[in-house]
Amino acid sequence: MNVETATSAQPAAERLRITEIFHSIQGEADAIGWRTVFVRLTGCPLRCVWCDTEYSFYGGNWRDMDSILAEVASHGASHVCVTGGEPLAQKRCLILLRRLCDAGYEVSLETSGALDVAAVDPRVRKVMDLKAPDSGEAQRNLWSNLDHLLPHDQLKIVIASRADYEWARDVVAKHSLDARCMVLFSPVHGAVEPRVLAEWIIEDKLPVRFQLQLHKLLWNDAPGH
Repeated sequence: MNVETATSAQPAAERLRITEIFHSIQGEADAIGWRTVFVRLTGCPLRCVWCDTEYSFYGGNWRDMDSILAEVASHGASHVCVTGGEPLAQKRCLILLRRLCDAGYEVSLETSGALDVAAVDPRVRKVMDLKAPDSGEAQRNLWSNLDHLLPHDQLKIVIASRADYEWARDVVAKHSLDARCMVLFSPVHGAVEPRVLAEWIIEDKLPVRFQLQLHKLLWNDAPGH
């Protein structure tokens, strides 16, 4: 029996598979520190070596769009982050993003950079990865996505080694990424010491923003935070 048909009469076009919805503190990007409701969609076509949300790859529950928005509203936060997994792997994510914007939220989207972002509502702040070599998924970078970045978007590169850093440094220069939007460099926990990455950035005078994941400092990798 089809799970989607069995669980609700809601049209398929208005449903998404959700891993979790939770109220926490935004731990990264330009909304860091704000109370935020996170909507974590299920599924991801990538398998980054250092992924910290593997529990979102499978499972989840089908939720209709109205119930998602109602749960978001119940937390009384002005910021909403749609994340995953890879949220754009579900095409109806675009509908959710638009409806959240229409409802007046400050909306961000965390996306891998491997799927086309051209159709994302321009009101959304895209926080888009470029995958460095040590992620194991650098070949999945969709470089045409760079042309769809807006000044309020952010480009994030997660760095697991000196080789990753040098790759990221060269990519920023080659594509003038800092002229497109804010560029974020983040260290992989346990692979690169944060102070070391900070010193590399200072030494090379890079036009990027160093960041640590605040939520990991507060709650480690506990789901729901």
